[in-house]
Amino acid sequence: MTEIEQLEQLSEQERAELKEVTDKFDFRVNDYYLSLIDWDDPNDPIRHIVIPDRRELEEWGRLDPSDEKRITIMPGLEHKYHSVVLFLVTNKCEGICRYCFRKRIFIEPDRESIQDWDAAYRYVSEHAEATNVLLTGGDPLTLATSKLEEILRRLREIDHVQIVRIGTRMTSYNPYRIIDDPALLEAIAKYSTDKKKIYVVTHFVHPRELTDAAVEGVNLLQKAGAIITNQTPLIKGLNDNPEVLAELLGKLSFIGVPPYYIFQCRPALGNKAYTVPIEQGYEIVEQAKARVSGLAKRARYAMSHSSGKIEIVGKTEEMVYFKYHRAANDEDSGRFMAFKSNPNAYWFDDYDEAVEDCPINFPQRLCELK
Repeated sequence: MTEIEQLEQLSEQERAELKEVTDKFDFRVNDYYLSLIDWDDPNDPIRHIVIPDRRELEEWGRLDPSDEKRITIMPGLEHKYHSVVLFLVTNKCEGICRYCFRKRIFIEPDRESIQDWDAAYRYVSEHAEATNVLLTGGDPLTLATSKLEEILRRLREIDHVQIVRIGTRMTSYNPYRIIDDPALLEAIAKYSTDKKKIYVVTHFVHPRELTDAAVEGVNLLQKAGAIITNQTPLIKGLNDNPEVLAELLGKLSFIGVPPYYIFQCRPALGNKAYTVPIEQGYEIVEQAKARVSGLAKRARYAMSHSSGKIEIVGKTEEMVYFKYHRAANDEDSGRFMAFKSNPNAYWFDDYDEAVEDCPINFPQRLCELK
């Protein structure tokens, strides 16, 4: 379903009011995911994920919040970290999350997904440092299995590519895509080898998404040989409650899916209503982690900033501390940064008062002066 007017669960007035939102930002959902919504609860978290909200019209954020344009080599191919090349393999998703940070791919699809596949494979083959290729988009599992298998085959022909990652929301939005397609599982089994694994990075954001069908889909991928990890953004009104987030982390660990990242919601255009301030987010994440075992608390709370993945590592009443978990500039990896607290900061760029002396015992070269 791609037209808000088709959504019979909403009143005629609601559909009319939300049409202005969907005229600006695409809408897509399927019957499976709609069945998870409690329509009697206006604050239902699943509804919050996929049903438009008029607050998206607030002029806040930008279409490319992590400046992916700067690291785009050709349409659909990005190379930010030396060992990782990213393929935007499609501009299609089974459902569109309202907090999506790549809204631009639905606006200008021909500029934002791979058009010249031979050139993309050639680029990877010419860069021996690229041991990882991440397939994303859009959702790679919206591709026909034959096309996805072709991509896996071509990448496996490049000897230095060790890991292929598939980033997907399909386990949440439509696990039957996996359950009902043995050819997909056969492809995973064929190309996830003893020494070169396929990783499937799932995107479960609320414990109610972990239905029996979703768990079955995950188990089938695991049995086929894929390594599964999960990343989730911290979203206001969805999982910004420590008990809810702890339940999600715990249930993921129970089914053998290690939590990988908890991302600060990126300041994409229209995302203000979905974003939690960084320092509040840190408290929520730490309170959630306090409720779960070590296996469930492995996720790093981080921002996918234009300069790298910046982990939020601590705070006091007066200070907040960051570290580059992975920097676009290798010299910055591991760099520790200390800033004066700003409870109203939503993104790294909102901090403008750095300390001149590192407040804890780190080499001075690791203290960033901004």
